[in-house]
Amino acid sequence: MEPIRAPRGTKDVMPDESWKWAYVMSVFRGVADDFGYREVHLPIFEHTELFCRGIGDTTDVVEKEMYTFTDRGGRSITLRPELTASMVRAYLEHDLRNQQQPVKLWSVGPMFRYERPQKGRYRQFWQVDVEALGSQDPMVDLEVIGFSLELYRRLGLSNLEVVLNSVGCPKCRPVHRKALTDFLGAKLDGLCETCRGRFHRNPLRILDCKNPDCKALTEDAPAMTDHLCDECRDHFHALLKGLDAAGAVVKLDKRLVRGLDYYTKTAYEILSGDLGAQNAVCGGGRYDHLAEAIGGPFVPGVGFASGVERIVITMESQGCSFGQEPSIDAFVVTASPEMNVRLAASALLKGLRALGVRSDMDYSGKSFKAQMKLASQRNAPWVCIIGDEELLRSVVTLKDMGSGEQTQVPLGDSAEIAKRVRG
Repeated sequence: MEPIRAPRGTKDVMPDESWKWAYVMSVFRGVADDFGYREVHLPIFEHTELFCRGIGDTTDVVEKEMYTFTDRGGRSITLRPELTASMVRAYLEHDLRNQQQPVKLWSVGPMFRYERPQKGRYRQFWQVDVEALGSQDPMVDLEVIGFSLELYRRLGLSNLEVVLNSVGCPKCRPVHRKALTDFLGAKLDGLCETCRGRFHRNPLRILDCKNPDCKALTEDAPAMTDHLCDECRDHFHALLKGLDAAGAVVKLDKRLVRGLDYYTKTAYEILSGDLGAQNAVCGGGRYDHLAEAIGGPFVPGVGFASGVERIVITMESQGCSFGQEPSIDAFVVTASPEMNVRLAASALLKGLRALGVRSDMDYSGKSFKAQMKLASQRNAPWVCIIGDEELLRSVVTLKDMGSGEQTQVPLGDSAEIAKRVRG
């Protein structure tokens, strides 16, 4: 019988990589604290209706990628494909309108989308998510983009570039939609099957198609920014002015429409890396009518999400530092297999750990020589040796693995041992 393996499109994050994730999360948490964002924990599954109404029935996420099932109560449940809709649902459900606006929140956890697995893209993937809810001020858009730039700066990513577009609002989008469909009408036969299907349902998404033929046919398509209403235009120009004042590198891209229907006004991505090898490390924007789409009042919002796997891969490719890999401070070695010696070693471990000394010992009955080799493999700078002689004299032999020097310290004096080990 073959052993059971993890499902296709999932990934075990093992200790040789998980410490890198922990580093990314510690940096992210620091930026969130500095920007005044507070953590929330949200359900991994929601009622399917939340995503159908919030994200949009015609999006690839809803049509092709959601993990949806009927629970034992006959309810349609979906594993969350993203966090923004859940954030807005939680804001409404807990009536956060009574708090100072915007309410600034962040969360992290696994998302689920059924798509073709590839490097950095999985069917279960982790995202950090940042949302500012309750304000239409373009300065909030500027802060959210600034949050993402500061995060990647602190992580050491290079050549950060903001790719930016405005996707308008319900007032001006129909004007652009007509101009776009007029332009595309004569080109339908040359578009891919997916784009032909989008023509009547969601023509804006045609601009986002990665098919080379579709990209060539839409090269001269009318831009949304040429059809903005006064409110959207003023918002976009204010954001551009703010990014310029902040010294951000900005590239305008009329093809950037994002894959979810709830976006209004600002849509953006952050690219990192050298020219020709850039990676999109986050995507986000404004979604002023998402709350209304899921049955709530008007609550403007703006935010971004960033895949943890993508961040780690990009940092590795650019040679960024993840800090120091966690290691132990001391390894306790027993020079005798006797139970009283092992119990003394266990008591020493307890005392050291209580003082915050990262320490460990062998639990597989290895010989003294094998234990010393294990301590070396674990990169322990200090070894605490306890044998029959040490136990008889109530001492522990401390060995500096760097210099080879040894000294003896009273066995019961965990504080002194900890002091020596820490230098």
